[in-house]
Amino acid sequence: MNNTKELIGVASDHAGFAMKEFVKRLLAARGFEVLDCGTFSEDSCDYPDFAHALAEAVEGDKVKRGVGVCGSGEGMTMTLNKHKAVRAALVWQPEIAHMTRLHNDANVLVLPGRYMDESTAEACLDQFLNTAFEGGRHVRRIEKMTACL
Repeated sequence: MNNTKELIGVASDHAGFAMKEFVKRLLAARGFEVLDCGTFSEDSCDYPDFAHALAEAVEGDKVKRGVGVCGSGEGMTMTLNKHKAVRAALVWQPEIAHMTRLHNDANVLVLPGRYMDESTAEACLDQFLNTAFEGGRHVRRIEKMTACL
């Protein structure tokens, strides 16, 4: 029996720091290990630095999945999706988290730290963690996503 816990990467900027810390506690409570790619305080910083670190962890196979948080979620999502191995989805409700896993095989969940309460974040995280990719017709669509990178 394999008792290895899945390692999940997390990253945020200062605006997403509190939500990232909340997500880390949720992940630990659900039996996951966490690779924290920063930031490590609420001091002003630049989200791309931490988004790139998380994306590199995905690209380097350190983690299969991740969670990013910034104020609106937009900057983190844009930066993460510059990386070929990343399919980051900005999510604001659990149904979107479900569908982006089911149809898009998203491997990074992005949350808008300034615009989401903890209860909604928890529901989105649970959908992200517990929804499997449907495959089928969606595979060819995913293969087309990286055509220009």
